[in-house]
Amino acid sequence: MEHYTMNLTLKVWRQKNSQEQGRFETYQVSDISSEMSFLEMIDVLNERLIKEGKDPIAFDHDCREGICGACSMYINGRPHGPWHANTTCQLHMRAYKDGQTIVVEPWRANSFPVIKDLVVDRSAFDRIVQAGGYISVNTGNAVDANAMLIEKDKADAAFAAAACIGCGACVAACKNSSAMLFLSAKVSHLALLPQGEPERKSRVLNMVHQMDKEGFGSCTFTEACEAVCPKEISVTNISRLNKEYMIAGLTEEK
Repeated sequence: MEHYTMNLTLKVWRQKNSQEQGRFETYQVSDISSEMSFLEMIDVLNERLIKEGKDPIAFDHDCREGICGACSMYINGRPHGPWHANTTCQLHMRAYKDGQTIVVEPWRANSFPVIKDLVVDRSAFDRIVQAGGYISVNTGNAVDANAMLIEKDKADAAFAAAACIGCGACVAACKNSSAMLFLSAKVSHLALLPQGEPERKSRVLNMVHQMDKEGFGSCTFTEACEAVCPKEISVTNISRLNKEYMIAGLTEEK
C-alpha cells in the first residue's frame, strides 16, 4: 500500500462546557502520514497547540482498538467517519487526500450533553444498562461452556447482539436521537439465552422505562442506526425488542 503525507484543513467543534455556546475553529495540519489513525492525527495537532500555549482539543478515547466505544465523533457529517463498520480509532488517514477539509463534531443529541469540545456525556447508556441489562443470579463458579445446550442460531444471534460497544453512533445518526438499537442489542443478547429467562419481562420493561426517562426519541425504523453501527448490529433486534416489550406488558403481574 502506497504511503504518502498530506496537508489538511480541520474544522473542529470547540466548546468549554454544556452551558456555553460552541463554535468551529479552523486548524491547518501538515505532513500527516497516511498510516496514522485519525486519533493520532488529532494527537499531533494537540501537541502543537500545547507548545503554542493553547488549549488542546478534548476528545474521548481509551482502547484505540475498536472495542470500548469511547472515540465517538462526527467526521464530515458521519458518525465514526467514512469507512463502513469502523470506529474512529480504526479510521486511518489514507481515507483522505492531500488538501481535503475535514469537519469534526461531537455527537448531537440532547441525551448526550457536551462535556467539552468533542467529549459528550454518555452516562445515559450506563443508567439504561443499570436498569436491567444484567443477570442478577449468583451463579457461583463458572461452568463449562458446553454444560448448557443452546441452539446454534440463538447462540450466534446473542453473540452478534452482545458485540454492541455502546458508542452511541446509532443515537447520533438517528433523526429522532433514538437509542432503540443500543437497547435492543442489550435486551436481545440476554433474551435469546436461557440465563436471561428469569428476569426477561422485568428487564425489558425497566430498560425501556429508563430509556424514555433519559429523553431519547422514538424509533421510526429508518435504519440509519444500522448503517453507521461499527459492529453492524442488526435492526432485527429492534423488532425483537418490540416483541419482548409487548409480551411483557400484556403478561405483567399488577
